[in-house]
Amino acid sequence: MKPIVAFILLVVITLGMSLSLHSQTVLAQQSQDKIRNTGPVNVDKIVRAFTTKETEFRQALNDYAFKRNAVVQTIGMGGQVTGEYHRVSQFVFDDQGNRFEKINFFPQPTLTDLTVTQEDLEDLGGIQPFALEASKVNEYNYTYLGTERIDDLDLYVFDVAPKVMPNPKKSKDRYFQGRIWVDTRDLQIVKVRGRGVPEGDQRFPLFETYREQIDGRYWFPTYTSADDNLIFRQGNEVHVRMLVRYTDYQRFRSKVTITEINESPEPAPSPAPQKQKQKQKP
Repeated sequence: MKPIVAFILLVVITLGMSLSLHSQTVLAQQSQDKIRNTGPVNVDKIVRAFTTKETEFRQALNDYAFKRNAVVQTIGMGGQVTGEYHRVSQFVFDDQGNRFEKINFFPQPTLTDLTVTQEDLEDLGGIQPFALEASKVNEYNYTYLGTERIDDLDLYVFDVAPKVMPNPKKSKDRYFQGRIWVDTRDLQIVKVRGRGVPEGDQRFPLFETYREQIDGRYWFPTYTSADDNLIFRQGNEVHVRMLVRYTDYQRFRSKVTITEINESPEPAPSPAPQKQKQKQKP
């Protein structure tokens, strides 16, 4: 997300306070994790298992249609909503099996302190729902922390960071940096918390994504939320809330048209509409 330039008073004092508050927020969230040291485990085996599953799930998602409802809001000093970006999309297939985004609801954004960029949209489609991109699972360092019980699940906890942080001015690659929770029984990621990196001149909120089992096999994302203060290099701070829901997962089935001999088939469907792109503010 990029800031919209505005006059800022008391920049130095505000920036110092904001950095402190931001650090306290992250530390508070981490301190809430009730991680236990349950003895040695085969870390390499666990990492191989959940990265293989992550690759499988990411590929399997290509065969599913689903709905995504994304809301990004800026929050004022009194807690009121000062601007909103709301986009509801259906990711569907055409008769040739190509999936594209059909935007069902997208009112004019009212954000005045932020611009939603292409990197933000890419994070919505990649980093936030699936922390570890299939082609990049070997480009991360995995640090085992212990186990934690959430609801009725026993989970391994890992901190994850890219081995090499790319230069945002030279590379468009996006990575995840944060914490993941892996089911000890099925060795599948069920929760992630972190942010998309690198940031460069942009800032991306600390988010949490929860997954649920779909079709009794795949752990797909169903809920992503964020409530964070984005602190930009210019010294200004923007309070951001985000909520993304993924619903209505349906496995794609090919459409077959059956005709009688010598019977003219129905006219071919019109070409699928091209994916719509959100225009960026200057």
